Amino acid sequence: MFETFYGLKQKPFSKTPDPKFLFLSKNHEEALARLQYAVEEKELILLTGEVGSGKTTLTRALMDSLGEKYRTIVIINPRLTPSQFLRTVAKRFDIDVPYNYKDNLLDAIYERVYKDYEAGISPVIIIDEAQLIPNKSTFEEIRLLTNFQLDDTNLLSLILVGQTDLRRRLNHKIHLPLRQRIGLFYHLGPIAESEIKGYVEYRLKVAGMEDSLFTDGAIKRLYKCSGGIPRVINSLATSALLEGFGRGLRIIDESLIDDAARELGLNGYREN
Repeated sequence: MFETFYGLKQKPFSKTPDPKFLFLSKNHEEALARLQYAVEEKELILLTGEVGSGKTTLTRALMDSLGEKYRTIVIINPRLTPSQFLRTVAKRFDIDVPYNYKDNLLDAIYERVYKDYEAGISPVIIIDEAQLIPNKSTFEEIRLLTNFQLDDTNLLSLILVGQTDLRRRLNHKIHLPLRQRIGLFYHLGPIAESEIKGYVEYRLKVAGMEDSLFTDGAIKRLYKCSGGIPRVINSLATSALLEGFGRGLRIIDESLIDDAARELGLNGYREN
């Protein structure tokens, strides 16, 4: 729509978790490094962050960085009973299990994981939106997967990704057995004010634009209205580009950001 007007090849501020648009702010770079380390060491890691902070995009970037020796399993809707969870994992492993008993499912998954180990393949299980896991019983099945190990090595890595409440939830004493298995924790913070300009220009460059499109005033307003949350930045920037296109403006200034903030109900500040 506005892409041709601004000389762009594609939308620069889409909300989809496309890893080629991942801007490695200090926080995002550290988070990705922790994820990669957890995979290399076959650890259980907990990655939390606010809504829209870029957690899913990071996991997509992680998946793109893994070679053929890894088998990646992604569960994007973990609102599952224990049996449903295990059957979902089994299906992702291409295991055809004609029975529902949890012990049989666990045995079948273990056999596949061990075969992968013998073939030099390391399974990586990513559970996105993990705050949706309904109860302690399903968390317990996740803990049991961490028992897949030999004397000197774990057989798979597990990545729990969720909103901030997930960490508070796992702090409850009923989840202590699982929490003790978590080898790495990282909370993904927002992009710093000093990094907003780099974020905007990076995404514009990936979308096909080398020149500056947002004024310094617009960049400052983006930070004030978004608090550095990437998804909010993207919404504001897209709305401003649409408004600028509609008015025939080639440069996005702070007034267009203010208009976008009012349109999105932000009123000049970030709302959670």
